Amino acid sequence: MKLAIAAIGKPGRGPEAELADDYARRATLAGRPLGLGPLELIDLEPRKSGKGPEADLLLAAAEGAHLIACDERGKAYSSRAFAEHIAALRDQGERKLVFVIGGADGLDARVREVARSTLAFGPQTWPHALARAMLAEQVYRAVTIMAGSPYHRD
Repeated sequence: MKLAIAAIGKPGRGPEAELADDYARRATLAGRPLGLGPLELIDLEPRKSGKGPEADLLLAAAEGAHLIACDERGKAYSSRAFAEHIAALRDQGERKLVFVIGGADGLDARVREVARSTLAFGPQTWPHALARAMLAEQVYRAVTIMAGSPYHRD
């Protein structure tokens, strides 16, 4: 199952972008033997501002995939439950899983309606670059849990 994180905006060149790239590489390498990956980071820049144009780009990036909307109103998972969710989707025959992160104003209602799953990192609002890095780390952590690696400790 291919994996992607599609996010509105540029990740920049700071430590958050480097961290997300590092975890995406790790998830890709660790996921291959499990039938997961690569984990692709997709940065989307709308030509017009607002949730509507952002939604168009996010929905296009997730076309044909199981879309998971990252939203503070979404479901909060433990790391182990998150790994189990990804494994279940893979085992059900999903071919592509795309996590979407909205812009500064969040996700358009259309994206939340199309999403087949949701994910929350708690009720707080996180900066886009940090959310992207945290999500990449959690995907990597999920892969290591599935692989039985000692990275995650309960």
